Amino acid sequence: MLVLVAPGQGAQTPGFLTAWLDFPGVRGALEAWSDAAGLDLIRYGTEADAEEIRDTAVAQPLLVAAGMASAALLFDDPADLPRKVGAVAGHSVGEFTAASIAGVLPHEEALRLVRTRGLAMAEAAAVTETGMAALLGGDPAVTVPHLEKLGLTPANINGAGQIVAAGTKEQLAALEADKPEGVRKVVALKVAGAFHTHHMAPAVDTLAKAAADARNTGDPKVTYVSNKDGQAVATGAEVLERLVGQVANPVRWDLCMETFKELGVTALIEVCPGGTLTGLAKRALPGVRTVALKSPADLEAARELIAEAPKPAADAAGA
Repeated sequence: MLVLVAPGQGAQTPGFLTAWLDFPGVRGALEAWSDAAGLDLIRYGTEADAEEIRDTAVAQPLLVAAGMASAALLFDDPADLPRKVGAVAGHSVGEFTAASIAGVLPHEEALRLVRTRGLAMAEAAAVTETGMAALLGGDPAVTVPHLEKLGLTPANINGAGQIVAAGTKEQLAALEADKPEGVRKVVALKVAGAFHTHHMAPAVDTLAKAAADARNTGDPKVTYVSNKDGQAVATGAEVLERLVGQVANPVRWDLCMETFKELGVTALIEVCPGGTLTGLAKRALPGVRTVALKSPADLEAARELIAEAPKPAADAAGA
């Protein structure tokens, strides 16, 4: 079974959209999505520097647009997607990409909501100086209590020996000085706040109001696996509810990968800008073939993987 996944914030790099603009329809789609987001996605994806695209309110719609555009290039006919893809999932803001790919949110609606999400999270992050750091190595049973002792939240439990802690700058400094037993390294992430923690509670309220006005939503046409608990979600209404609440709740990517295993995953493609989630999959899902769409040069390998993928089991999510 083939799984399609979408990366989250931090995967973006300056100019990463440039080469994708050569494909028919991509520029026009990005122009339409720029109108929906109120943001010049083409400029940010081709000309902006690292600091500009680090801005939460910019990075989030940029990543979702890139993921949607690259996913569309994988199939000659959009109707082929549910016939070939067994499940979709996204990491953090990548959940919006996955929801759009699955048919829950129209592309423009996804961009409108993500822009609202990014602005609200940036505003919440400005209240207190906070951040996130990845812990490499260690045992979650040891690491999680240690983080909680320091007042930090295990905001991303990514599996494959990686947990991301989030909290105030002071709490993160304390973590650097007092690493949990078994953790080899603490790496500060290039994000603007403590996402997926209680610090983001005000953003949840803002996004909930925007989501209440969402139009033309539908139930997923392919199994949609949620960050909340790794479970497959069958209705569009529940997907939308989870997208809102997830802003202030930890990302359980480890549980998402466990569900991929249970569903019988044999191949995984990560949409642009790919690399992060395929790296985790290589360690946590041995034997699963992976392709990361880092550039258009990766499309051929991804299409070959799609062509070889068995037809997914019908109605795995009740969709």
